[in-house]
Amino acid sequence: MTEQAVSHSLLATLSKLRIGQGYDVHALVPGRPLVMGGVTIPFDRGLLGHSDADVLLHAITDAVLGAAALGDIGRHFPDTDPTFKGANSVVLLQEAMRRVREHGYEIVNVDCTVIAQAPKLAPHIAAMTQSIADALGVTVGQVNVKAKTNEKLGYLGRQEGIEAQAAALLVAG
Repeated sequence: MTEQAVSHSLLATLSKLRIGQGYDVHALVPGRPLVMGGVTIPFDRGLLGHSDADVLLHAITDAVLGAAALGDIGRHFPDTDPTFKGANSVVLLQEAMRRVREHGYEIVNVDCTVIAQAPKLAPHIAAMTQSIADALGVTVGQVNVKAKTNEKLGYLGRQEGIEAQAAALLVAG
């Protein structure tokens, strides 16, 4: 095989891959449950939002929709629509994945980071990973969840909110 043929073959393979990035942040407030990655986490406050405010699943939803060039969570599930008031973000992610698959894409992997000064998330990472894998219809080996603090800096360090970032790699089927 010539160098040019190898180059074309590699380009054809790589053109089937799509990467998306997602981000979300919500304020911590009293009187709401804290739901992250589809898991309810014991804490004295929860995240404020139109839906269940699952910051991690919202970031993942944006990442998979973005990778498929389908916009973002707000386009598909607007917070101005009363249908989504109190919505379970697992259901929103499942619907986003249905739309992504409808366009011919499958998940290769998802990598996520939650930035929260508190609560400590390490005891919940395995449950969140399983919940995310189930919602995406993939194996736990295709999902990675990390938790970081903000070293007591800024609004995250003052425990005023929680932020999440996600990257998703898709492949055309």
